[in-house]
Amino acid sequence: MSASVIKSCTASNNPSADQNYRNISGLASGLVDSQQRSIAVSLRKFLLFSAVLVLVGIASCLHAQAGDPKDVLLRKLNEQFVLTTMTADGTDVVKAGSTVTLHINGLQMCSVQAKIPMPNTYKDGRLSQGKFAWGMAMGLAQPNLPTVNVPLRSFVADEKFWVTAFGVEKGAVVFKFFSDVYGDDRYYAQLVFPFDKKGEVPVDDLLKTIAEVITAEPAAAGTSTSPEQSSPVQVPAPVAPPPAASLPDIAPPPPPPDTPPPTIALGQTMDQVTTAFGQPLKVAKVGAKVIFYYKDMKVTFTDGKVSDVE
Repeated sequence: MSASVIKSCTASNNPSADQNYRNISGLASGLVDSQQRSIAVSLRKFLLFSAVLVLVGIASCLHAQAGDPKDVLLRKLNEQFVLTTMTADGTDVVKAGSTVTLHINGLQMCSVQAKIPMPNTYKDGRLSQGKFAWGMAMGLAQPNLPTVNVPLRSFVADEKFWVTAFGVEKGAVVFKFFSDVYGDDRYYAQLVFPFDKKGEVPVDDLLKTIAEVITAEPAAAGTSTSPEQSSPVQVPAPVAPPPAASLPDIAPPPPPPDTPPPTIALGQTMDQVTTAFGQPLKVAKVGAKVIFYYKDMKVTFTDGKVSDVE
């Protein structure tokens, strides 16, 4: 039976039935409109949430493609600086890497006699040293070695040294340097480049700041040169002399007598060794010993006399 028939029959039997029908119809229509509005709101929320997820996904992909800023900085530093390997006591170079040229005055290093390197910080265009903190650390690490007895050396612009380590810590890039031997000591230090640890690592700004203080010069392949010898000198090609006038044939001179090769023996002095073999390529001091490095030989002196030859 149709709604119109029901309405007609009901109205003929009861005068108020028509009004009740209209009320029920209006209520049903309101319920339908409310459900439609609820579905529309839910749909808008779903679309908005989906859009947010898409944006987050895009941002994550872009970040992953760019790489973590800390990893990017370490990769760029590895491209610039080849680390030098030192002996455990820091007195000699095992494998030479990049040497570093200093561009600002005032980088201070301490002797490798100290177990704690001298800390330096570069901030706002100037270098400073944490001598108080270094003294406290030395008091704990080496109470029998007063810091006043530790040799110090201040390096100035254009001096060179080895880079042996670097890393990115929370809020700072940290380098570790070793110098060549000066007098009786080799020196080392730590250099810190601070940055705001609350944000991301500012890769480009840090690279520019580091370049204000140091730049790397790669060592020649297969060599172990000191920082002072790392830059090869360009020797001009020899110029051919003009052709000489014809001269009568002259008998060649007799061959010189055979010269015996130089020898070395235990107990010889440094002067005797340098007279026979020339100046060494490198000199290192290890405790009471002095070591001369030649191309195919290492000579160790104890108390100024040869004690070992390798």
